[in-house]
Amino acid sequence: MKITGRTKLVAIFGDPVEHTKSPAMHNAAFEALDMDNAYVPFHIRPEGLGAAVNGLRALGFAGSNITVPHKERVMEFLDSVDPEAKKMGAVNTIVNRDGRLTGYNTDGRGFVMSLKLDAGFDPDKKRVFVCGAGGASRGIGTALAMAGARRVYFYDIDEARRDRLVMDVNSGAGREAARPSILDPDFIRGADLVVNATPLGMHESDPLPMPKESFRPGQVVYDIVYNPARTKTIEAAETAGARTANGLGMLLYQGVLAFEHWFAKTPPVDVMRAALLAGY
Repeated sequence: MKITGRTKLVAIFGDPVEHTKSPAMHNAAFEALDMDNAYVPFHIRPEGLGAAVNGLRALGFAGSNITVPHKERVMEFLDSVDPEAKKMGAVNTIVNRDGRLTGYNTDGRGFVMSLKLDAGFDPDKKRVFVCGAGGASRGIGTALAMAGARRVYFYDIDEARRDRLVMDVNSGAGREAARPSILDPDFIRGADLVVNATPLGMHESDPLPMPKESFRPGQVVYDIVYNPARTKTIEAAETAGARTANGLGMLLYQGVLAFEHWFAKTPPVDVMRAALLAGY
């Protein structure tokens, strides 16, 4: 990759961000398309988020991805937010057009694309359990509701945050698509799809986000953690006979959609996938 005075940068802001595979994916796409762009990660702590977002304008970045824990709070620093992202209450993609910053959410649609294309699972009329009520859960939950899921049940250790998310998903979906839940393995086993939307699994010392008795044969278990590729959740689900997928597909397809927002062109999906897989 050659960096020139004309190179246009794209960022990813997160805390932590050291684990991200997004730079490999996007930089491979830039190279394949002979684009003078570069994608760079930045470790941004919560107290520095506003300054970092304003820096996109000052430095002329094409845009940015936003990852945990900034997806909800970043909205207050933007000039406008896409209606779909407003429904989800979270932004993971920022586009800079002549100093005006617009927020989008590609997590939800990227997740549903991965479910259908990678896991062979259509959420229409299905029962879903989502563990976690953070920024990723907002996009995932709203997208599942919009894709026709019969009911999406949310659990979070912070019950107030869980209940706010349920109300917001129902508001965005225009129907009672979501309900709060407790962490009960018998209840979770009744779901067609189980999603770990927490960061638990990124570190070897992390506990299971759900009891290992929560899984069963015939179920699809999706862990949005993609690094490592095999988390404790995936291992426990496979031991129980469930089909599994990690967050690599969601990362790929949300990245494809973000790329389209930044540059109004479709990137080489196979090149991006190969770059992600090369990191394992």
